[in-house]
Amino acid sequence: MMCAWKSLLSILPPNMRPEVDRLGKDSLQELRLRLGIPAELILGCESRWLTREVSRDDLNYCVNAATRYSPWAAATAAQGYITAPGGHRIGLCGEAVCQNGTVTGIRELSSLCIRVARDFPGIGKRAAQYQGSILILGAPGWGKTTLLRDLIRQLGQREPVSVVDERGELFPQGLERGRCVDVLTGCPKPAGIGMLLRAMGPKCIAVDEITAEPDAKALLDAANCGVRLLATAHGTSAAGFRCRSVYRPLYERGVFQTLLVLRPDKSYQAERVEP
Repeated sequence: MMCAWKSLLSILPPNMRPEVDRLGKDSLQELRLRLGIPAELILGCESRWLTREVSRDDLNYCVNAATRYSPWAAATAAQGYITAPGGHRIGLCGEAVCQNGTVTGIRELSSLCIRVARDFPGIGKRAAQYQGSILILGAPGWGKTTLLRDLIRQLGQREPVSVVDERGELFPQGLERGRCVDVLTGCPKPAGIGMLLRAMGPKCIAVDEITAEPDAKALLDAANCGVRLLATAHGTSAAGFRCRSVYRPLYERGVFQTLLVLRPDKSYQAERVEP
């Protein structure tokens, strides 16, 4: 298991770092900061609470340290998250700023959910034996990105794999990629898939979290070009994948041949897809 732990500590207020380091270095999954309440550490099946209440300055410190005042990184806040160095994702809650019905940012932060990125080399070795395109299904926090990362790495040792790493979470600096892996970072999935098809000549394209119809359409276009696909999506069963409107075209067109359905303990069951 690998984790950019020092990168995580660097975005926390200095007075919080010693306790977080002592309590969570080996098992911290999430750190939740809520205004006026002590910080909560999610450690597997239990929670631990720090002693000091979280202030607004603490929340602002985390965001500023994570983005390094970068306009590109801060722009993703309109989608409710930012990605910190090391691939750690910070979810944001507070007062949303809207224009013409579209969220353009979040001000007056009230809560942060920092999800710790951990890498487990080798967990995708068995999954890499399956032929055809693969979709990983799981609920938030069940390890979709972690499994996808190593599946890419395993396949990328022997064939060209191009990755649209929209949030910079799949392969942050310092993580091994695989010798045949090319990563496009910070680009929306639909545009990125088209760019990789035209420019990189991939045998396989990988993306994290199919969430909208443009994502699905781009994957359909890539499949029609004969490219193998690796992707993740929210869900807990093959039946749910078949029923959700955004995924239904992918199912009906037989884009994915294998579903890896994750469980809460981060193990998975493989299911062949039969349209």
